[in-house]
Formats: sequence, structure tokens, C-alpha cells
Amino acid sequence: MRVLLVNMPWAPIDLPSLALGILKRSVDEHVPGGAAEVLHADIDFVDWITQRTDFSLTDYGYYSLASYFLGCGDWVFSSALYDNRRWRLAEFTTSMNDRLSSARMRMTTQLHEMAPDFIEHIAERIVAHDPDVVGFTSTFQQNTAALAAAKYVKRLAPGIVTVMGGANCDGKQGEAVHRNFPFVDYVVRGEGEESFPGLLKSLDGERDFTEVPGLCWRDQSGTSVANPMSTTPLPPAAILSPDYSGYFERLTASSARGWVEPKLVVEGARGCWWGEKHHCTFCGLNGSFMQFRSKDPSSFFEEIVGLARTYRVLDMYVVDNILDMGYVTSLLPRIVESGFDLRMHYEIKSNMRRGQLQTLADAGLIYVQPGIESLSSRVLGLMDKGVTGCQNVRMMRDGATAGLSVVWNYLHGFPGEAPEDYDEVTCQLPALEHLNPPVEESARIAIERFSPYFNNPGLGFSELRPAEPYRLTYDLPEAEMFDLAYVFDVPPRGVGNEVVERLNSAIRQWKQSYAHSRLTYCDLEDRILLVSRRRAFDWHVLELTEPVEVSLFRLLDQPHTVAAAVRKLRETNGDGADQSQVQELLRGWRERGLVFENGGQVVQVAVPAVNEELLRMHALRRPSADKLAPATG
Repeated sequence: MRVLLVNMPWAPIDLPSLALGILKRSVDEHVPGGAAEVLHADIDFVDWITQRTDFSLTDYGYYSLASYFLGCGDWVFSSALYDNRRWRLAEFTTSMNDRLSSARMRMTTQLHEMAPDFIEHIAERIVAHDPDVVGFTSTFQQNTAALAAAKYVKRLAPGIVTVMGGANCDGKQGEAVHRNFPFVDYVVRGEGEESFPGLLKSLDGERDFTEVPGLCWRDQSGTSVANPMSTTPLPPAAILSPDYSGYFERLTASSARGWVEPKLVVEGARGCWWGEKHHCTFCGLNGSFMQFRSKDPSSFFEEIVGLARTYRVLDMYVVDNILDMGYVTSLLPRIVESGFDLRMHYEIKSNMRRGQLQTLADAGLIYVQPGIESLSSRVLGLMDKGVTGCQNVRMMRDGATAGLSVVWNYLHGFPGEAPEDYDEVTCQLPALEHLNPPVEESARIAIERFSPYFNNPGLGFSELRPAEPYRLTYDLPEAEMFDLAYVFDVPPRGVGNEVVERLNSAIRQWKQSYAHSRLTYCDLEDRILLVSRRRAFDWHVLELTEPVEVSLFRLLDQPHTVAAAVRKLRETNGDGADQSQVQELLRGWRERGLVFENGGQVVQVAVPAVNEELLRMHALRRPSADKLAPATG
């Protein structure tokens, strides 16, 4: 059986498809007589469109990810899905006129008009491969492109079996795809390593369609049937290593070869160990299976090293929703010892300690995404994040200490939040301008399928409607669109626009100032020397020399309440450390931007000085230095 697996736009072109890499191995190794090939239609699109327009990498990134919540990428290919080059054009331009620049609107409508031509082109290529089965993966903004391609393939070659799967086909979404688009013969829901080979065996008559978990198929009357999804997640030993044969060769032959530096996509775990205990209220990332499972550290190490050797690539994007903490003492030290100069991206929990972060950095981690989301302890409590605002600031500080780039977003719009939850943080953001700012301005939360906010109206969101981009893209009844959608519109909750604008103004200033800001310290045993270059503070060099303030600064390496800090200081400094003295010190430190306070806790925000900065600070030290000294050149 010849199987062609297709990765449509807008998949990221710098990453091979993990899903299709795994399915290729599943077919090749577990389907008798089966052979799978991957068609990189996302890269084909780049070559096709750059011959006809001034389309750029920035454009591709916009439609791939940046415009996800606007749905621009999916709308582009809706013209092909509905065989109408002006499909919902008036509605889209009216709705998006104040959200897209004139140049972006021109590009979007131009792509929308041209999309049917590309879909016809790619469908002809698919048919030319003469496959028995063609499988489309659909994640993020791939849905309309995949659906349109399946429609055109069926039009050209009705005998080819069309299949869809991926994150956009999980649960009810997959059922809606199958019910509403008859040119999709089958939809695979859930973990494809089991169900996709099962479907192929059913097509060969080796098993009944009813036996394939999660499969959507049609009975003799043409009625869509959805098999129950598996209730048992795939054990980690059964999660295959991907086969990326052909991807790097295709990218090298593409006009996009100079656009990106390709990376390997690897997977060590599925599910979320934190979500099993406390599902973050807004998170729908894990779909049908929250249960956390991780590969054996030795097996995952061999997989990582094997992929690096096979494809001669050291950049790796790890797709795990959260780091298995056991890897910190098992997998990561082996990577350090291996000598491979890996560059990796991982999602972690924001309460990791400095030593653990240093292990990540030593193992080749460059970017970490700790799911910070807010610096307000009260708002974090509404999210059920299990961390405090000061712990999140400590993560940012310790990430900088370890040399890690901390990637994070600031969210708002939670039921029960109040203006003071934001204003208390906003006024302190200038003190943090030497640390990684949020990727973008603060964003109102989206209600995602599978999240507690979606599943439990009692948490504050009871009036859910498919997000506007679905209504601009699909011609479906409201109930069908509800099942198809992943993101939903709701009446806004939480703080108003004035509060958000104050926060966003501070974030914009933070992003502008970050590259030129610094706050470092050097612990010289009998004193602590700090050096600051931040726009909001008029001091450059500061020395802490009193025993109490030196001890307090060291103590605030970790978040403390004032009462806890006083108690611990008395243990080391005797009665000289009283609460009023500590509070006065903290007041002065906050004015100088040395600490962050929230939710009754305090943490110091300076990063240890290293290398040439350390040498500079030693040169600054002199016996007659004032505690608050001017810059010396």
C-alpha cells in the first residue's frame, strides 16, 4: 500500500512535521506491504508563491503563527475550499480593517485570490505520486489548506483514499470535519501511531473499521460514524522516533533555504504532570489526553543523539508541554557528558531552581518557555498555576543568570481579577527591564477547547461562541462550527482597557529598553556591589555594607515574606534585625529597583555579574565609594 503524507501550509518551514515523521515510521515498520512518503507542501508553497509575488519569510511567519487568533492563514485557503476566489471577502475586509495594516490586507487578499491555483497545483502533484492513501496533518492554521487539497484530490482521482488527522481533528473537532466535508474519507483522532496503521489494515481487510479507536468513517448508507476514542494513552515506549527522510533535502532545494536554519523536532513526553493535578484554567494544549508519560531517559538520549548524527543538525525543538523533572538528573547530564553542542528549546515550570536551570543551559538549552503568564500572585491563583508572582520574577532572573532566554507571554482577562492586581505590578516593571520582557504586549485570554474554562461554565465563561475567524472562513451551521472550533469568543471578563493599556505601555517601554539595561551584583563577602544601567533609576553604583542589609539581600535570592525574612535575619544577626528596619530597607530598595514585591513576598532582581562585567565592578570598588555613587565613566 502506497501512502503519501502531506504537510500543507502553514506548517513552520524550519521544522519537519513530527506527526508525519512518526506516521512514516509507523507505516513502514508496522503495516505489512506499506510504504510511506512525505510531501512537504509547505515548502512547495514557498517556491510557488515567491515566483509570483514578493512574499517573504516575515509573511510566512505571519500566516503560520502570528495571526493564529485572527485566522488569516486559514481564511487565505477558504477560497479554494469553497471554489470562490472572493469567498467572504467583504466580510473579512470589514472585520479586519482595523486589525491589519493596509500592506498586510493587500497581501492577505492577494493570497486568498491565488490560493485555488496553488491547491490545484499541489493536488496534481499528489495525484502524480499515484498513492493508494493520502493523509493530511492539520495543526494550527492548516485546516482549510488540508481540506481544500483533499477536495481537489478527490475531484481529480476519486479512487484515492483521503484521511485527515492532527490536533485540529481531536475529539469533537474530528467528528465535525468528517460530518461536514464528504471528500475526507476518514478522520483519525487521538494518537495516530495506533489508529492510522489500524485504518490501513482495515482498508486491506485485515480488521474491521469499528475496531480502530477514534476513527471516523462512513457506513454503507454514507452516515458518518465516530468510534469511541481510546481511554488508554499510548505508553511512552510505543512512541516512535520520527523519520525525517527527505525534509532536509527538500529544504536545501528550495528558494527558502536561505530563510531559515532548520531544526529537528523531538518528543520526550506527552501530557502534563502539573495539569494532572491542577489543570491551568485557560490551557487546552493537551487535548484528549492529559496523562503525563515520558520516554526512558536512556532511550530518549539515544534518540536525540541518533537524530543529530543522522541529519547532522544540532538545533532541536522539544515539543513536550512540560519537562519531565527526572530528566534534570538523568537525561540532561548525559547530554552534557556527550560533548554534543546541542541548541534546544524546552517548556518548563517556572518554579525551577537556579541549579536546575544551569543544568539545562549546560545541556544546550538556549530558550526555555516557563509559562509565566502573569507577575501577580492573585491572578496566577485564578489560573491555578501553582506559583507566585515573585517566583516568576525569580525564574526570569535565574534564567538570565544561567544564560537562558526566557520566552513568555503576559495574559489578562480572568474572571475575578481586579485593577490592583495589574497596577501593583505595572509600577514595578521598570525595575525588571534588564530581564527578558514578554514576547508581545499583554493579551486577553482565548477560551480554548479542552480547557477548564471551556469544560466548566461555572468558572466564569458560559456564553461561548466559535471565534469570529471561523465565521469568516467556514460555511457551516452554528452547531457544526461549534464542534469544529478550537478557540471561542466570550464576553470579556476581568479588567478594563484602561488598566490593560497602562500595563501594555510599560511592556512596550520594557521591550524598547531591554537591550541597553542591566542590573548586576557582586558578592564580595563583607559587602555587595551593585551596578545598574536602567532608564528609570538615577544611580549607577551601589554598595551594601551593613551586615543586616548584606544578609537580607542574600536571603532575598528566594522569595520571602517580611515576617519570614525578619525571623531568619534574627537567627544570623541577633536583635539588630527588627521588622521596622527591614521594612525601611525594603522601601529604599524598591525605590532603587532592587526588589520586586507582590502577594506579600519580596525577591531581589539583580543578576550575578560574570566575566568582563565582574572585572568592571571590581575596578569600580574603592575605599571611599559612597553607598550611592555617580557613574565613573
